[in-house]
Amino acid sequence: MRNYWNFKGGIKPQNEWTPGCWMQVTCPDDDDVEFLEEKIKIPDYVLSDIADADERSRYDYDEGWLMIIMRIPYYKGVKSQSPFTTIPLGIILKSDIIITVCHYETQMMRDFVDHQKKRGEGFTDATDLVFRIFLSSAVWYLKHLKQVGFMIEKAKSDLDQQIDNKDLIGLARIQDSLTYFATSIRGNETLLSKLKFRLPVDELDAELIEDVNIEMNQARETTNIYTNILNSTMDTYANVINNNMNTVMRVLTSLNIIIMLPTLISSFLGMNLINGMEERWWGFPITVAASVILTFCSWYYFRRKHWI
Repeated sequence: MRNYWNFKGGIKPQNEWTPGCWMQVTCPDDDDVEFLEEKIKIPDYVLSDIADADERSRYDYDEGWLMIIMRIPYYKGVKSQSPFTTIPLGIILKSDIIITVCHYETQMMRDFVDHQKKRGEGFTDATDLVFRIFLSSAVWYLKHLKQVGFMIEKAKSDLDQQIDNKDLIGLARIQDSLTYFATSIRGNETLLSKLKFRLPVDELDAELIEDVNIEMNQARETTNIYTNILNSTMDTYANVINNNMNTVMRVLTSLNIIIMLPTLISSFLGMNLINGMEERWWGFPITVAASVILTFCSWYYFRRKHWI
């Protein structure tokens, strides 16, 4: 799907591509790829690099084409293997050609367009557009990190009531998401520091870059904080599980010893040997009484030790 935006003096949609407009390509199909390669003359390897879901943040300049690939946050859903991940967003620049390509429908880009419409100022040039996309990605990292914080607190609240494998697996999946976030944010920061020397930056762009750096730093620090909290939480509940297992094993061992004592007495006195109580009427009552007394004493001892 292709959208064309005139960004001079505000964001306004237009029906067809014209030089100098912003072309937004989302989830490109064969027709979109053909248009970009045949009409705009974009090299095919540029589009294939953007289509790679594992492509790292970087930029490349070749034959007059400047390709920028950054990683933006993407919400996959609570039931997925990892609720949050990052995806590549490609920005292609050449003289009066400005194109963004993303193979996923993201809330970030919809919000970016809506925000720029409300802002009503548009973009001064392609450089301004690039850095504002960086700023939007940093803001959305922070938004998703707030959701991660709520998910961690909810999982901890559930685990405080009952330790369940479902909640532990949920925390592990959140940990995967934070790993994706941390790696992508570091990559975007490195890319941003390089683009400052590659793109024509004026005074206004410098102020915008400073805002982006602040938001990126906050996103990185927040990711590190949540990662540390999650690691501490996982270690704590692992220790709790081990402690519970030790308690169960201690109780079972104590009960086994208590049950073993009367069995030991009855086995010893029941052997085919002469012990002097075979023909006495009080032999069986004494045996039962001894079993009861030893069982009670062992139970009382383990009870005092808080083993049962």
